[in-house]
Order: sequence, then structure tokens, then C-alpha cells
Amino acid sequence: MEWLKRCFSQEGREDTAGRELQDADALETPLERRQRWRSVYVIYFTMFQMSLGFSIVLTGVWPYLDKLEPGTKKEMLGLAVGASPLGQLLLSPLLGLWANRAGSVRAPLAATMALFVLASALYSQLHLTRPYALYCMLAARFLIGVSSSNVAVARAYLSAATLASERTRAVAAVSLAQVLGFVAGPALQAAAAPLGSADESPGLRLDMYSAPGAINAVLGFINLLLLVPCCFQETDIALREAVRARGDQSEKEVLKALKPDFISSWMLVGAFFVLVFNFVLLETLATTLSMEQFGWGKAQALQYMGALMSAGAVVACLVFAAIPSLTRRFEERALLVWGGFLPTAAASLLCIPWGPGPPPLAMPGQHEALGGCPQETQPWCAESRALSLVQFLLAYACVSVGYPLGVTLIQTIFSKVLGPRPQGVWQGVLAGAGCAARALGPLLVAGVYARRGPPAAFAVTAALTLAALLALRAVYPRLQLPEPAAPPPPAPCELQPLARRDMDDTKRGPLLYTHHTKRSSIKGLLHANELEHLVCRADSLQYIV
Repeated sequence: MEWLKRCFSQEGREDTAGRELQDADALETPLERRQRWRSVYVIYFTMFQMSLGFSIVLTGVWPYLDKLEPGTKKEMLGLAVGASPLGQLLLSPLLGLWANRAGSVRAPLAATMALFVLASALYSQLHLTRPYALYCMLAARFLIGVSSSNVAVARAYLSAATLASERTRAVAAVSLAQVLGFVAGPALQAAAAPLGSADESPGLRLDMYSAPGAINAVLGFINLLLLVPCCFQETDIALREAVRARGDQSEKEVLKALKPDFISSWMLVGAFFVLVFNFVLLETLATTLSMEQFGWGKAQALQYMGALMSAGAVVACLVFAAIPSLTRRFEERALLVWGGFLPTAAASLLCIPWGPGPPPLAMPGQHEALGGCPQETQPWCAESRALSLVQFLLAYACVSVGYPLGVTLIQTIFSKVLGPRPQGVWQGVLAGAGCAARALGPLLVAGVYARRGPPAAFAVTAALTLAALLALRAVYPRLQLPEPAAPPPPAPCELQPLARRDMDDTKRGPLLYTHHTKRSSIKGLLHANELEHLVCRADSLQYIV
């Protein structure tokens, strides 16, 4: 019962937030606060730009590749799409290490943004690289993935540039910026369709295939300009907040005392992998699942799933926007476990077919685009139960709510558990876990789906999600900002006689001056007004400790 009271108690969190806001006024001036938030907004734009850079080319990669190298096998499409997350996976921890060693995020962000501009420009003019256009496309996509590893550095800076009371709102806004980038990307690719396909004339081109790369290059150059010192001014207010909370004078002492909790940190990394694994799997199999379970044709499935994914994106945006309000009413850890992982596990369970009969079977020799479960290539079709449309819609609704809650709160709690120390490497590890889930998850489970069907595939993801939920519940007390240790007690001292009223100013002056110089040591025990009162009345007292 006490645990439930802590989960849903609002009074304690409001008091804590009020104290943190009072402390913020002492940590920075209004001008410094405006400069700090201007830099945070640059980070928001950077995260939006990286998501847009990945998604804007997804729908046009295959026709662009087919135009550049007619007859290219479709296996190359998987390499072209997977090259980007592979580059991000390999470079995220190294870029975080660079930021930690340099003590600044400006150089890593600027270098990766310049690389992003060059790789995007190369992608937009791949026709100039024939007959090596295929290899140049793979190289461009890989370099874009390498440049997008700055996501880890951006998140590390966000953790350093926000107070603990601001962290959840900032992380939610960053996640919302990423979602908007993923949503806007395909829309911009569709908007470039009226440009048509350029002829085979030499020179620079701007058509429906090259326009996404050109848009990325232009926006990336604007982002690079925003990193100049007059727009982006680095700050480490999280460390100053920790120093103030502990009452220590040395930042090095605070970092030495606030050691990260490695058990909860690695647990959160694993939970992040599981959450992204679930989401990417459902996104990957959604079209195939609808065609085989509902008998939809390819065109019908693409139309319906496009509408469903758009609705899911709107729901996710609303959830991201509501997270700051939710965390004011409920505890973050409770929202993560029961609002993030429980609905995601329910989504996997709902995707296991419960229907009374088998799914609609494809006719022997029927083309896959016409829909139906192909029992010739998947023998389990005749033995499996059917998935109802209601189940599928409920599952997608659950993951549309659970995924944004889960990823935002994992990143928020992760940054708080690590404390005010430089987080570049750890944020790189977290980003790498997400990249590994996006690259390996669909590949491994798609094989299970093809051989065993939806029951086996979604039972695996449900088991992983429930295991992650139980693991988070086991380390529940650790999933919070480490409490600052109490300052050491003052050293004992002997009682000293004070000056009497009949002493002249020459004798009284040094005594009062001595009290003033000890103000910093007494400050931790007495309020300033009490200290002034004590010093002013010192000549009327007999002894003072």
C-alpha cells in the first residue's frame, strides 16, 4: 500500500518541484536562462533534422536505385536501408567518448553535421558517380548513419543543460521532434513527386529522387550555422544544481560522490532495446500481417496501413505532449512500468491470433499481391487461427501509447540515474541499443514468423517485454535521481570568550571580522539572516561555538 501511495502521490512531487524552481533562480540569471534554452532549442532542431534525414528517403530509395542501376536485386534495398542504422550503431559510443574527452559537444556536433551535409549532397547527385552509383549510395547512407550518431551527444548535452525538474519535459519535446521528423520525411518525399524524373542529361539535377538529398543538405547547413557560439552556448547547470544540493564547493567532489548505478543503468539499456524491438517488429510485419490475416491485396493493405500508421503517429504526438502533465500527477517510474511496458506487452499478446478458424488462405499459385496466407510457402497457415481486425487495431493502439511513454521515460530516468557527470558514452550505448534493435530485431523475428507464424513471433516479444517489466520492477528503488549525501558535520571547536561591551572598537573589530570570515563555514548550519543577527549580537553574548 505504501508503494501505491508513493506512485500516485502528488503532494511530494509538487513540493520538490517548487524547491527546484527556487534553486534555479539562484543558479542562473534570467539572461543565462534564455541563452540556455535557446541552445536547447537548437538541440531540438538537430534531433528533428536527423530523423528527417533518415525517413525522407525511405520511400524513394528503391525507385531511385532502380533508375540508377536497372536490374538491381532487391537485396540491395535492405543494404541501402540498413546501412544508416549500422553506421549509427558503430559510431555512437565513440562520438560520446569524443564529447566526454573534449568537455564540449560543439565540435562533435559540428563535425557530424558537416558530414551529414556532404553525404546528403552525394546522395542527391548519385547519377554523377556511374557506374559506381550503387556503391556510392551505400556509402552515402552509411555516412548519414555515422552523422546521425550525434543523437547520443545531443541527448548527453540535454541532460547537462536541464534541471532535474525540467528533464522530463525536455526529453519529451526531443522525442516529439524525432517523431515529427519521421512523419514529415515521407510527406516531403511525396511533395517532391511533381518534379518528375529528370532526363539523362549530364550535370546537376533536381528531380523527385534527388530533391530529398538536396533538402537534407540545405537543412543540415542551416543546422550547422546554428551551432556558432552566438546561437549555441554550452552550459552545465545540472552539475551546478548537484553542487548546490550537496553544499560542496568543488564540482570534482560532487562527481566523485555521485557514482552511477551500473545495475539500473544496464537494466534501462536492455529495457530500451526490448521496447524498440517490439515497435520495429510490429511496424515491419504490419503490412504482411494484414495481407495474410485479413485477405487484403497489396494496394489495399498499403492504403489502410498508411492511414493506420498516420493515426498512430498522431496518437504518439499527443502522448508526447501529455507526458509533462502526466508526470506531475503520477510518478515517472510507475508510468514507465505500467504505462509504457504493460501496454506494449499487451500489444504483443493481442497480435497472437485467437480466432476460431484459419486465416483466409491464398489460392495455389496466386500472386502474393492479391492477399491471403500462402500455405504453399508457409505451411502453418492451414493450422493457425485467424487474427481478428479488432485485435489488430487494439494492439496498434496499445503500442501507439506504450512506446512513446516508454522511450521518453527510459531516457529521462536514465539521464537522472547517471547523475550530472558527462554522459556521452552512456548515451551512445543507449542509442546503440536502439540501433541494434532496429537492425537485428526484424531480421531475427521475421525468420521466426516465416517458419512458425504469428503465435511464435509475438509470444517471443511478449515474453521479452514481460521479462523487462519484471526486471524494472525488481530495480524499482534504484530508478531515480541519486540522493545527495548529507554534508559532513562541522568540526568541533572550543568555546571562545566574546568581546564585552566595554571593549573598545580596536579590540571588537578583529572579533567581528573573524566572525564574518567564518560565514561560509556557518552558512550550512544557519540562514543568512540568522547569521547576521548572531554576528550583530555577538558583543552581548558570552560564548559562541
